[in-house]
Amino acid sequence: MTQTSKTVAAPSDEIDLSKLIGILFDAKWLLVAVTFASALVGVAIALLSTPIYKADALIQIEEKSSGGISAMVGDMGELFSQESSATTEIEIIKSRMILGDTVDKFNLTTVVSADYMPLIGKGLARLSGQAAYIQISRYEQPKQGYIAANAVNKIIVTDAQQQHYKLVDQHGQTLLSGRVGELAKGQGYQLFISALTAQTGNEFSIHKQSKLEAIQWLKQHLSVSERGKQTGILALSFTGENRLLITAILNDIAENYFLQNVERNSAEAEKSLTFLQGHLPDIQSQLTGAEDSLNNYRQENESVDLGLEAESALKVMVELEAQLNELTFKESEISQRFTKDHPAYRALLDKRQTLLGEKERLNKEIQKLPKTQREVLSLTRDVEVNQQIYIQLLNKVQELNIIKAGTVGNVRILDNAESYAKPVKPKKALIVILATLLGSMLSVAYVLIRAALHKGVETPEEIEQLGLSVYASVPKSQMQSKIAEALNNKRTKRRSSELQLLAETNAADLSIEALRGLRTSLHFAMLEAKNNVVMISGPAPSIGKSFVSSNFAAVTAKTGQKILLIDADMRKGYLQQCFGETWENGLSDYLSGKISIEQTIKHTQVENLDLITRGRVPPNPSELLMHSRFKSLVEWANQHYDLVIIDTPPILAVTDPNIVGAIAGTTLMVTRFGQNTVKEIEFARSRFAQNGIEIKGVILNATEKKASSYGHGYGYYNYNYVTEGK
Repeated sequence: MTQTSKTVAAPSDEIDLSKLIGILFDAKWLLVAVTFASALVGVAIALLSTPIYKADALIQIEEKSSGGISAMVGDMGELFSQESSATTEIEIIKSRMILGDTVDKFNLTTVVSADYMPLIGKGLARLSGQAAYIQISRYEQPKQGYIAANAVNKIIVTDAQQQHYKLVDQHGQTLLSGRVGELAKGQGYQLFISALTAQTGNEFSIHKQSKLEAIQWLKQHLSVSERGKQTGILALSFTGENRLLITAILNDIAENYFLQNVERNSAEAEKSLTFLQGHLPDIQSQLTGAEDSLNNYRQENESVDLGLEAESALKVMVELEAQLNELTFKESEISQRFTKDHPAYRALLDKRQTLLGEKERLNKEIQKLPKTQREVLSLTRDVEVNQQIYIQLLNKVQELNIIKAGTVGNVRILDNAESYAKPVKPKKALIVILATLLGSMLSVAYVLIRAALHKGVETPEEIEQLGLSVYASVPKSQMQSKIAEALNNKRTKRRSSELQLLAETNAADLSIEALRGLRTSLHFAMLEAKNNVVMISGPAPSIGKSFVSSNFAAVTAKTGQKILLIDADMRKGYLQQCFGETWENGLSDYLSGKISIEQTIKHTQVENLDLITRGRVPPNPSELLMHSRFKSLVEWANQHYDLVIIDTPPILAVTDPNIVGAIAGTTLMVTRFGQNTVKEIEFARSRFAQNGIEIKGVILNATEKKASSYGHGYGYYNYNYVTEGK
């Protein structure tokens, strides 16, 4: 006989906001605990984290003026001038050329740190005022290969008062011993400690790193940026634990950059000066030779003078030669900056070709003059051109000497490095706030995910949507929890004469009231049953089947009906403990033919209630239940008792309930609030249906009042009746 299933309502895609809020409200203490713990962790992190300080400086980069031969370029010099951008200067500051000097000055290739307890040791030492400090001015070790060079040794303070220490290797062997302020040597090692603040027994780890690694460390903590757009103002900042050290390091970086800029500008003037001084002797020699040639020719030709036409040609010729010489100087400079394909270089070559063409045209006109005039003109031109070049070079040499002596560079340090009194990291308030928020978000996510993944039934409506009737919702009893704890206690198990039944201990408990309602509902449900045998089972273990069976039997016995309670869970049954009985001479003993029916019956301390315990645990419980003796036992009990209640194992674990259900007239299934899922209940019903067993009704056990189930469950009312005195 199968039960007709009701139409199951399709799950809604809408989010029930009130239910989500209810789920969070039900888990309020978990949320509060996790959030509070996260806040404490945030406070601990904020207090124990090492303070990081910041030092900053300000540098101005002025417009770079052209010096040396560039000053001779004239208007075309504007095409060739190049001004360093802020990006270029930033990269120069971060270059190994600048930072390498700082590494050498502060001995940053030596890395030393105090040894503390992991995670919290350093913070605790700082808060307690016992932080250890050491300053190493010199540390050298023998060059024995890469491994030895990077080995981590230990500095152990042997006498803090006398400032004595020793250096040991990784194996604990002493390499040298020394005192603060004195150079210590031993086994190829040299160590000079300039300052030490520590307790006797404190240890420090020390090792060497490469210069490149030290430079990378500087780059990681150094920040350089332009303040504003195209202002030429660079802001430098450096972060670290030691305020004095980071200030000194940043000042040194700024000073190194300033000095290299001055040296760079001075080098440009020196290079131009060297170039000019190298050409002066040649120009002077050419001038002397030209003058001698002119004088000799005049003496030989009795002081020939130039005519008006020749004078004009001479003037033009001298100007052309001067311009060609200037282009020669310009070409020597831009050839160092550009290739011949560059527009500026090509413009210079085009101008040279124009001047040479003009010179060629002028030479042809000069050829029309008399021979004597031509010779005097040529010799006079050479003298005047060389005189102009020579005088110009002399003037430029004097200018470059002055420039070289007064070179200051185009970089100015506006603000020297200063460190802030308050640390920039960690931001304690922000850490605590973020930790608190993170803890609350994680706890909320955990609660919601847990509710989403484990959707145990919490309302009768969820079960009724499967087409099953809910006969009773049994509230969770705090007193029953104590009774269950006592039953699980080994000492209590040995006390076989003690009754552990909620229906007898507290008959007014809400759980017992719900079972009384079940008694009424079951009375009408069994009117058409084939017998008065009720089987109680469930989908899974630990859902309260034995609690329902034993207390329901006791409640029903109070009405005067004669009740027989059978523990058919021959594997893990424990009904005998509830009634203070022993398991001997139980169901398994009768089914195996060892005892008779009368010998299995135990009269309990509850009036009208008899009990058959599980007996000795057999190796084959299912086979024993299939024996004809079990059917005979049930038929005998049906004739001699008003109601027979059989407690069975869970259906999804073993097949025993199917065997018992085929004989019983009524089958009830117990589910536990928040534990059994809808799919689990549906699967259990299908398992019964496959064997032709109809689930008459469901008992929702251990229900709790939850905000997430508000408006969906049944209310329970506790009425107190006070007997008036007579």
